[in-house]
Amino acid sequence: MNVLSNPRSTADYQAMDAAHHWHPFTDTADLAAKGARVITSAQGVWLTDSEGARIMDGMSGLWCVNVGYGREEIVEAVTRQLRQLPYYNTFFQCTHPAAAEFSEALAQVAPPHMNRVFFTNSGSESNDTVFRMARVYWDCMGQPSKKIFIGRHNGYHGSTAAAASLGGMSGMHAQSGLPFPGFAHIDQPYWYGEGRDTGLSPEEFGLARARQLEAKIDELGEDNVAAFIAEPIQGAGGVIIPPESYWPEIARICRERNILLVADEVICGFGRTGSWWGSETYGVTPDLMPIAKGMTSGYQPMGGVLISDRVAGPVMEKAGEFYHGYTYSGHPAAAAAGLASLRILQEEKLVERVRDVLAPKLATLWGGLADHPMVGETRTRGFLGAIELAKNPATGERFGEEVGAGARCRDLCVANGLVMRAVGDTMILCPPFVITEDEMDDMAARARKTLDDLADQLTREGLM
Repeated sequence: MNVLSNPRSTADYQAMDAAHHWHPFTDTADLAAKGARVITSAQGVWLTDSEGARIMDGMSGLWCVNVGYGREEIVEAVTRQLRQLPYYNTFFQCTHPAAAEFSEALAQVAPPHMNRVFFTNSGSESNDTVFRMARVYWDCMGQPSKKIFIGRHNGYHGSTAAAASLGGMSGMHAQSGLPFPGFAHIDQPYWYGEGRDTGLSPEEFGLARARQLEAKIDELGEDNVAAFIAEPIQGAGGVIIPPESYWPEIARICRERNILLVADEVICGFGRTGSWWGSETYGVTPDLMPIAKGMTSGYQPMGGVLISDRVAGPVMEKAGEFYHGYTYSGHPAAAAAGLASLRILQEEKLVERVRDVLAPKLATLWGGLADHPMVGETRTRGFLGAIELAKNPATGERFGEEVGAGARCRDLCVANGLVMRAVGDTMILCPPFVITEDEMDDMAARARKTLDDLADQLTREGLM
């Protein structure tokens, strides 16, 4: 039976979900006990649940619905493609018009030194592909010992085995016996959480954290290090915006020490920072750029790796067959969705809108929340924002895991009709690019009410 044409009750869907659906990054038993929130439709920046409640999606789904919900242009493009060619693979020396056209369109918006894309199905797969391609590159360059990847503690690059090893999420590593050999990590450029008490200014701290890369290369041996990988702005880590001194120093070290620079653009790419690419915002030139999320605005699952001429040339000339790929690499319907989403970004000048309208307004609105007695810091860059919850804003003292201030804030936020995400006691935000200025005012008002509600709740419990 097609359940979508015969809607059931919220309780029915929750029961089905609890009995059969294992959710990602979820305490499954806990969720089954309280029941999942059932989202049934969406339009613009608004979600509707099975009880009829409207909720503003301040997270663009999962950092991806950049052009907003209900874009008929994308739906129609996918439908046309499914009718004409629902699937064919890109193995066996074959292509199809959608993959060829999308690869050309991506090259046109990519940095000038990047002219090729390898299609995947997700950011995790994109980073697995980066891992494979970088190692093959160094083999082709006659330096097969260069195998080690350096990432960052608390960095996130996906949840497959290689991608989770590239990342530095301690919980993921502890649960799975990761990272595998061949991965190393340095500290993150998180001034609020790790630099405030060092006596260093943000700029000094940014340089110090960047120079950990040089020290790690010395420790491991330059001839053994293949690449450094990092997001321009760490997303899942808590919207950690590096000091301005950080990325130029990272780029210098990679250049001088002859290691590849990988900018993970899965979240920052396609306009999120006010430029097409986060690396562009910070003025660096990556060798490889994994992409996903905003690539199709979430309308179809798709990812990829943008490949510099530096890497593509030797691999194509010397490696012969690259023994890597996915059944759905360059899927016709996903490529059609990507082309339609890219066209919307360009025709509606949404990247420019982020830069000129949305980013300045978000900075003002979020800065206006900094006076709240539960807020230690607010920060934004482009159309990304974070609020640091603090028991004592003057010292930055946190509430502690036992209080769960972030999780409480997240739940109160949804009750107030706004989706924000909690990373520990950091609340993070990533709205669609089509949000109106009035809706942004509404968003900030809902965020402030949530902070007020949380303060009241913690005060009643004697935790403030």
